[in-house]
Amino acid sequence: MRLVVKIGSSSLTDDDGVIASESIHKLSIELAELRSLGHEVVVVSSGAVASGLPLLGFDAASRPTDSTTLQAVSAVGQARLMQTWNEQLAGQGLVAGQVLLAPHDFMVRAQYLFARGTLERLIELGVIPVVNENDAVADDEIRFGDNDRIAALVAHLISADLLVLLTDMPGLMNADPRSTVQASLIEEIIEIDHELEQLAGGAGSARGSGGMASKLSAAKIAAWSGVRTVIAAASRAEVLRDAVNQVPGVGTTIHARDNQLSARKLWIAFALPSAGRIQVDAGAVKALSQGGTSLLAAGVRSVDGQFEAFEAVEIVDESGTVIAKGLTRLNAQSVQELAGRRSSELAGRSGEIVHCDDLVILP
Repeated sequence: MRLVVKIGSSSLTDDDGVIASESIHKLSIELAELRSLGHEVVVVSSGAVASGLPLLGFDAASRPTDSTTLQAVSAVGQARLMQTWNEQLAGQGLVAGQVLLAPHDFMVRAQYLFARGTLERLIELGVIPVVNENDAVADDEIRFGDNDRIAALVAHLISADLLVLLTDMPGLMNADPRSTVQASLIEEIIEIDHELEQLAGGAGSARGSGGMASKLSAAKIAAWSGVRTVIAAASRAEVLRDAVNQVPGVGTTIHARDNQLSARKLWIAFALPSAGRIQVDAGAVKALSQGGTSLLAAGVRSVDGQFEAFEAVEIVDESGTVIAKGLTRLNAQSVQELAGRRSSELAGRSGEIVHCDDLVILP
C-alpha cells in the first residue's frame, strides 16, 4: 500500500512549542514497520513555525501574527524540524528527504509534474520524503490548514491508497469533548456534508494552524481523488498499522467516492484559489447539475469579484450556495455585460462563460 501520513504541530511539539523528539521517535518506529511490510510512505510534517517560536524567544501566547515574522520563524524552525526527522529516521535505518511545497506547485502544470517526478523517484530510492509547506518564501500569508490540504493533494499526486491525518484528538467527535463528557468518536463517514463540517469547528490549538475543519476539508479532497482517509490520534499505539489494516476504532475513516475527479478537475476544484463568484438562476443550476453542460451567459444573474479570464470562480445558486467551480473564459466585466442574454442577442459573440471541460460540479 502507498500512503501519505500527515502529522500536525500539536502532535510534534510540547506546550512550549519545543519539538518533542519522543513523538517523532514513536512515528519513526511505526514508519519503519510499514516499510518492512513493503508499504511506501510519504510524510507531511507540520511544526516548522511551532518549533521556531521558542528559538526566537516567542511562546504560544506571544505567537506573532504578521506574515513576515512567521516566515522568518518558519525558516529557523524548519532546520530544527528536519534535523530531528533525520536523526530519528536514521535510528531506524531510514533516510529522510526534505521536500518543500506550496499551493503554487499544484497550480502550475509543469510544477505539478516536477513535484510528482521528484516524489516518485525518492520513493523508488527507498527514501522517506518529508514534505512541508514552503512557508519561508510563500507569497501569501501562512494559511489556515495548508499542510492538511497539501497532504491531500500529495495523496492524489502520487496515487496513494490511504491518507492518514494524525492529530491530538482520536478523530472527529459528535460533540466538543472540551465542553461535554458525552462526546463520542464518529468512526465512519460515507459522505462529508454541511452538518459534519459544522461539527468540525475551528482551529484546535495555539501551536497549530489548522484543526478538525481543515482535516475534513482535506479528507473531502482525498475522497474525490479515490483515496480513503483516516483521522486519528498520533499518540495511539500502532496507529499507522491499524489505519492500514482498517482496525475498527482507530479513528474517523472517510471513505473514497465512487465517482472520482480527473487530475485536472481536482486541480481546478481544490488547488486553485477562487478569484470571484458567478450567481446563476435555477435553470442553470438544473442544467449544470446534470453534467456535461457549459455555463452560458443566459443563466448568469450577477457577478462578484474582479477576476480575469481563465481564473477560477465559484458558481453559486440564488441562495449563495456553491454548486460548482470552474475556469471562466471571460473577465468579470465581460461576464456582467453578457449576464442573462441569450445567444441570439449576442450578435455573434460567444455566450460561453465556463466550458464544461473546465467545470467541476460540487454537490
